Amino acid sequence: MEQRLNTFLETEKIGRLMRRYAVPCVVSLLVAALYNIVDQIFIANADYLGSYGNAANTVVFPLTVLALAVAVMIGDGCCAFVSLCLGADRKEDAHKSIGNAVLLCIVSSIVLTAIYLIFMDPILTLFGGRVNDATFGYAKEYFFWITLGVPFYMFGQAVNPIIRSDGSPGFAMISTVVGAVANIILDPIFIFGFRWGMMGAAVATVIGQVLTALLSVWYLCHMKAVKLRANSFGFFGKLMARFLPLGITSFLAQISLVISMAAVQNMCTKYGALDPVFGQAEYAQIPLAVLGIVMKFFQIVISVAVGLAAGCIPIVGYNIGAGRKDRAKSLFSRLLITEAVIGAVATLIVELLPYQLIGIFGAANESAYYTNFAVRSFRIYLCMMVLATVNKGTFIYLQSLGKAIASTMISLVREVIFGVGFALLLPRFLGLDGLLYSFPVSDIMTFIIAVIVICYTYKELRAGEPVGKMKKAANG
Repeated sequence: MEQRLNTFLETEKIGRLMRRYAVPCVVSLLVAALYNIVDQIFIANADYLGSYGNAANTVVFPLTVLALAVAVMIGDGCCAFVSLCLGADRKEDAHKSIGNAVLLCIVSSIVLTAIYLIFMDPILTLFGGRVNDATFGYAKEYFFWITLGVPFYMFGQAVNPIIRSDGSPGFAMISTVVGAVANIILDPIFIFGFRWGMMGAAVATVIGQVLTALLSVWYLCHMKAVKLRANSFGFFGKLMARFLPLGITSFLAQISLVISMAAVQNMCTKYGALDPVFGQAEYAQIPLAVLGIVMKFFQIVISVAVGLAAGCIPIVGYNIGAGRKDRAKSLFSRLLITEAVIGAVATLIVELLPYQLIGIFGAANESAYYTNFAVRSFRIYLCMMVLATVNKGTFIYLQSLGKAIASTMISLVREVIFGVGFALLLPRFLGLDGLLYSFPVSDIMTFIIAVIVICYTYKELRAGEPVGKMKKAANG
């Protein structure tokens, strides 16, 4: 009989658990974000690609996020559900939900790959790829090779949180790091050595994703708290209906980002064409390239914020399942403070060091228009990151409590109602600057909602059933 191996989640100090689970999760997500960012750095510094290749990378980026959205919905939902099951000692549901998630990921990744390959041109056009012919050509080249790696990418990203839920956050981190290191090593070889251009950047990325997927397969065959069996693998409708809603927030956080990027990139192309400088053919790709860089930096920061919160999902889920609301409340306080500190540090960096940041992305090879617009973009677009990180931590914590609907609704309001709405509205009055201001304004409006949610969550964690009775409820 399998032993209940994760009881330490109910007894070990909260701070130590956060370090053990959140740090590897942060590293894993940072490394995942670095796949595309590293490509963009090397592309930007290749004199034969420059801002055209940079803009092409920006066009393709939302489409990798779309693949990630499906993967994290499956993986994070399964992670939260497995943690609740282990806390309530329901191992049968745990192993079957993992097998179900694996099969669901494989099928969905194949379907998405087919859609990308069949509808490549209209998809790239939708995300601003037609800004000029050079950008569109580079985007097609990069996207084709990236698409071939989608099944490996989605599998690795979906299994990563499942590995954490099994009590191995360290291995989850290592599997992602191995792939990223391979990408970092191969990028300069393929781009500068072989001069493969956009294809070289994409192939380096795909090789790294394959390595991560292979390590994930190995771990599934050697799980600890949950042992997979032949009957684990199948499409179990009832279980799917229970774990997928727990991952819907992760999905919407990513998919709404895709929608927001589509709006931003299209507005960037539209109002860039009306700008006295960027309306000229030789500078048309600059706003798109720059906004891509700024969003990539934000992706690094938000990866830390999401990693801190997502790393806590197994801890919160287990303690709620075991009836320890007091520990869940303590963890929430620590999480919010840490998120605020991360956001404040990131804001200081972009406000004080914008020239150094843009220098990493090939500014030396570009015109003064490129550098000036980049500095303005960093300082305006990212000025409210301290609120963005707190907002993100709050959304994901609600998800770990099993409050999928509440978390989903807030995420939708931030990314779709505010994010897309202000991106479409403000440029009408302020041009390209309006596009830059849309981001901090959205975070301010969302933070007002987040404060209400935070107060309600604290009240709920202080009240309710006495400690010890929730486990029985969790067992149904």
